[in-house]
This record gives sequence, C-alpha cells and structure tokens, in this order.
Amino acid sequence: MPISVRKIVHHLEETRLENGQTVQPLHRVAIVAAVIENPYPPGYVEDLVSLADEVAEEIGQLVGPACVELLGAEVEGYGKAALVGLDGEVEHGSALIHNLRFGNVFRGAAGGTELLPAAEKVGVCGATIDIAIKHKLDAKTRSHHQTIPFTVPDAPRPREILIACAATSAGRPLARLAAFGAEVAS
Repeated sequence: MPISVRKIVHHLEETRLENGQTVQPLHRVAIVAAVIENPYPPGYVEDLVSLADEVAEEIGQLVGPACVELLGAEVEGYGKAALVGLDGEVEHGSALIHNLRFGNVFRGAAGGTELLPAAEKVGVCGATIDIAIKHKLDAKTRSHHQTIPFTVPDAPRPREILIACAATSAGRPLARLAAFGAEVAS
C-alpha cells in the first residue's frame, strides 16, 4: 500500500548566540516532516502492526535521510514525532514511528545506535509537537537532552498524520551540566 503524501516540510535553524554568549560549536537543528493521509481507516482497527510494517520504511525513507542531509553536519542528537489529526488516534502515529522499519532508516542515515526518543499525540491543525532529542550513541549524555518545538500551520488535517525526524549537530546551546549521575556519586 503506497502512502499518500500531501507535503514535505524542511526546517533548519542555527543558534549562534544564547544568553549573550557565543554558541560554540554552532547549534544546528534540522527537521524534516511528511504530512501523509492517515493510512488507517476511520474507526477502531485491532491490527495496527501489519499496515505499519507495510508503510513505515517508505515513510522513514522520506524523512530520515533528508533530515541528515538538511542538517549539513555530523548528527549528534536525534528524535522523531507523530502528530495525528483529530479523526485518528495517537496509536496510529505510534504504530508508524515505533516500528524498526521506520527507525532503522533514520538511525542508519544518522550513524546512531540508540533508540530514537519520540513524541506522539493527537492535535488540531497547526498544533505544536515537542520533539524529544537524545544523543545518537549514548542516551545518558545529559548535554543532548532537549526538546524542539515544531509546527506546520496547516497540518495535520483531520485525516492526516504529520511524521517528523529531527537531528542536531551538538548538545544544547551552552550545555554545562555535570555528567549523568554526578550528583549522586560519592
């Protein structure tokens, strides 16, 4: 079953100054999102996995490698998100992004080994979703824990799902917290 794509959105930002301080290294965030027709029929469907297995890799190919390319730098952190329109359910988005056929495409393109942190919810057209980010090789690397807000003003429509991948080139701007667990070390 081929997916129906209404639009692909590319978003890139660079943070150069934070709180009056120069950000070094430069903090880049890339997000690529596909706004697709919800592949699940309206109403309750018991088996969400079979359809996700059919389409998840295709969706991953649309957004994962493109996100890495858009970043234009080595990926250090990454995450994924699904924002489901009102005539769907959060489980529809979860089935699509919590599928290794989707995640492995992005993980491979980014050179990552950790599972991708995720955000998923149902929302109205133009809703914001906060995409969780973790380090691609070690999820306990505290400097890379962050969330990136993302919105597409005309998506998702009621029978759509917005699927996004996000990548960062560094940890949080001006990250300076101690290593994970340092506060309890003796």
